[in-house]
Amino acid sequence: MDFTPTEEQAAARDLAAEIFADLATPERLAAAGSGSDAELWKALCAAGLPGAVEDIGLLGLVLLLEEQGRVTAQVPFAASCVYGVLAVAAHGTAEQRDRWLPALRQGSVVATGALPARGGVTTSADGPISADGTLTGTVGWVPWLRDASVVLVAAADRTLWLVRVADAQVEPVELTAPWAAGRLVLDGTPGERLGGIGAYDDVRAGARIAFAGLQAGVCAGSLARAVAHTNEREQFGRPLAAKQGVQLRAADAYMDTEAIRVTAYEAAWRRDTGLPYDTHALTAAWWASEAGTRVVHTGQHLHGGVGADLDHPVHRHFLWGRQLDAYLGCGSEVLEELGELLSQGGRHGRCGRQGGPE
Repeated sequence: MDFTPTEEQAAARDLAAEIFADLATPERLAAAGSGSDAELWKALCAAGLPGAVEDIGLLGLVLLLEEQGRVTAQVPFAASCVYGVLAVAAHGTAEQRDRWLPALRQGSVVATGALPARGGVTTSADGPISADGTLTGTVGWVPWLRDASVVLVAAADRTLWLVRVADAQVEPVELTAPWAAGRLVLDGTPGERLGGIGAYDDVRAGARIAFAGLQAGVCAGSLARAVAHTNEREQFGRPLAAKQGVQLRAADAYMDTEAIRVTAYEAAWRRDTGLPYDTHALTAAWWASEAGTRVVHTGQHLHGGVGADLDHPVHRHFLWGRQLDAYLGCGSEVLEELGELLSQGGRHGRCGRQGGPE
């Protein structure tokens, strides 16, 4: 295993860090509310970062998402890259790639995914997909749906369909984190098939890895704020950071953050190199869910009373960490799925990544 970034990956990461640091300030984040920061999204697209993930791979995307998570930047970067750029590049036909990828790379089309952790769309009595390729069903909440123009929908038979948001019904949903989420209602909605059965496993695993990378950044940002605060805040003439209890909490949070990062790196690296990675994706998701919650609670706790201020920047990390925990699936659910997969002796093998229908 070699997680050392390539020259291209390092350059993309550094560029992303610079853009996020310049534009994702606490003041701009507060002004964005639950919507995207249009200027930040425009800057990321002008720099070519959404399109770059085709070249730098999933590991490169994880590096970019770490930088987003550090500042909880209010853009649908993870969703559009993993459910749009990477999904279409890996599983679209030549015609689909030619038609969808230019707009996804430029950011003029924003994608998201309606891939519930277990199963597909909640179906009607007649099933989610009719013979003519229409979809019927509901997904309770989809991240960044109100900012998206296309949504990748997983049906109950584990097939994937591209649905234009304009053809569906979207109802606003308020989440723990201020994401522009929505409830997706499909009623005979036309869809465009993407890939085959293997595409579902690959995209879902890739999404878990990507959002685990985002959680690593959220945790790193929360911990960095806590370290800065406890070094500056004094009690009885000594910094809070000098207290053994504070040091132990911070050390545990650091180890948890590193565990999230390294498992996400390994899973992404295995996918990029063509190795089986289904169990590794679940391992990364489990660490991101279970340990991520501990870290953001620690970050808020180490701020003392200030951490309870809903307007304090560390509170955003807390909200994002809890939301990512919910999105990845609670730790016990992910662990159950991992146990089932291991008990089958890797029956699912490696996730399919062939281009076009399988």
